[in-house]
Amino acid sequence: MTETIEYDLPYPESGSAADAAFIGIGELPTGKFADRTFMGALVEVSARAIIDAGLGPRDIDTILLIPCLHGGRDQADLIFSRLVEELGLNGRAKSSMMIHSGGSTSDSATRVAAGLIASGQARNVLIAQADRWGSAPVTDMVDMLSGFGIPREWEVPAGVTFNAVGALITQRYMHASQSTPEEMASICVALRDWARLNPNAMFKDKELTVERVLSSKMIADPIHAMECPMLADGAVALVMTSATEARRTKDAWVRIAGSGGTVSHYSLGQETDLAVMNWPRASREAYEQAGWGPEDVDIAQVYDSYAAVLAQGLEGLGLAPVGEAARQFAAGKFSPGGALPTNTNGGLLSAGHTGVGGGTALLAEGVRQLLWHAEAPRQVEGATRAAIGGTGGTYMDSQVMLLERVTR
Repeated sequence: MTETIEYDLPYPESGSAADAAFIGIGELPTGKFADRTFMGALVEVSARAIIDAGLGPRDIDTILLIPCLHGGRDQADLIFSRLVEELGLNGRAKSSMMIHSGGSTSDSATRVAAGLIASGQARNVLIAQADRWGSAPVTDMVDMLSGFGIPREWEVPAGVTFNAVGALITQRYMHASQSTPEEMASICVALRDWARLNPNAMFKDKELTVERVLSSKMIADPIHAMECPMLADGAVALVMTSATEARRTKDAWVRIAGSGGTVSHYSLGQETDLAVMNWPRASREAYEQAGWGPEDVDIAQVYDSYAAVLAQGLEGLGLAPVGEAARQFAAGKFSPGGALPTNTNGGLLSAGHTGVGGGTALLAEGVRQLLWHAEAPRQVEGATRAAIGGTGGTYMDSQVMLLERVTR
């Protein structure tokens, strides 16, 4: 750990001078690591983010924890503030709390952190996540993914699981857009190309082709095995502070330019349009706040547990014409070297699905790219604006954050 920085300034006053800033990120490799403990991973990734922020652990006064879903005991440790003790913050941390909204939790946690910072109730906030989806007992994961968030009265008895939910969305999207299986598979290939540039990705050493995707086992028509996310262990952390503090110690940081969101359903059967979901409404709100539009976006990091979820997210964000995202993937627009680099860490489909942390990893990748801290050739040269999209549960919500790089 770095030496603790002692601040002599009062907590920032609320207002524009206290805009929340991302100043540090940490991440561990994603995959299956049976010998990596949950708390050990959480502490290590937190330490990495704190060091990256140029702080010491005792500079952190607030911890926002993103839940794990692999086991109740580790979840209890989060709830009961074990990370505070592991980081040596006994008696120093003001609060440690958990925030949960499924795959959009990183959006929710970031908004809470920004509010605490802007109101002067927090100075340096650590957002931390770890999960062991890759190493958890298979039976536990099957039970969770075949029932959690799916109405027990109607849909569970009919055999609806998360792969079935993904298949329903994919069928509707393909029908509405007239996208072919080859075009949908090209989304997975593009993400794999990005993962091969990411040293922390689960599938960084394995090439993928459209033919290989479509020849893999059919899981839930029309989704093949290689169009499903692979469950993985992972850990991600971010440090946020005020723009006032960032300006004192950093040459560059990342601010939230705008955000928007909407919760559309609990049961997928109550969603009015599975081909679109509620991305357009959330995006309009975010762009209005930011004062810029989709034409100004340099990179995108959008939740991608299934190819269709990513395609409709990009369309709803205005980053692809309605019905054209899959074809634009096939044409290379979102691949390395393309016009709009998207999910540059490989996304859930190739970096690995770490549960609630999948969205957190995409947020961290957006911040990393805007800080210009990604490895070459993955770093998108000159990137200054990013669109981040998250969704949780059975795609119950659409959450959008627009980020900007700021320099002194």
